[in-house]
Amino acid sequence: MPCHQISIDGYAACGKSTLARELADELNFIYIDSGAMYRGVTLYFLREGVSFDTEPPDALVQSIDIRFEYVPGAADKLYLNGEDVSTKLRTSQVNENVSKVAALPNVRRRLVALQQDYGHTHNVVMDGRDIGTVVFPGAVLKIFLTANLETRVRRRMNDIKSSNQYLNVDEIRTNLLTRDHIDSTRADSPLKQSEDSVVIDNTNLTRKEQLVMVRSLAALRIQESSCKE
Repeated sequence: MPCHQISIDGYAACGKSTLARELADELNFIYIDSGAMYRGVTLYFLREGVSFDTEPPDALVQSIDIRFEYVPGAADKLYLNGEDVSTKLRTSQVNENVSKVAALPNVRRRLVALQQDYGHTHNVVMDGRDIGTVVFPGAVLKIFLTANLETRVRRRMNDIKSSNQYLNVDEIRTNLLTRDHIDSTRADSPLKQSEDSVVIDNTNLTRKEQLVMVRSLAALRIQESSCKE
């Protein structure tokens, strides 16, 4: 029975998804991008004109079908009510509003339950804001990623360019600072480092250096774990 969860939390544009995906491939675990799930709900709200400022009816939240498909070595897919919306989740509109949607308590309850279901049936690497504190507080390894602001701005700029969008540096910096504030101060499951997290500042680390470091930590924690499959 699968029993290992690895959490990777941190601020926006710290490279959480990149590390989580690469680590899952290395360990033959399932990768779950929790942020993509919140982006999917945000896209739904944008399309349907649902307010970001007040908690929506529970019936509406429960009616949203979110499914994440992980394919090792290939692009992940997110399905919103049966539609593959994977290429529509990184627009500037979604970026600007996803933290507001993630702060809505009934949205969080719905998605946390889905995330925990994945973790109870698979060995998973999951990234987000509250994975190690709320979703999987008993994770075998908890990583908290940080990087300086200008490094994060540069990374987000590269993401935006690759999706054929445009925002200037000041807009990206403002967006990241706003998201930091919302994520860290929301009443329900705020972004914070758990006491047993391993903190990694990857400002000056290459992807390979970071992966080697975390893979070694994961192998050691799994070996020491009392959970045996």
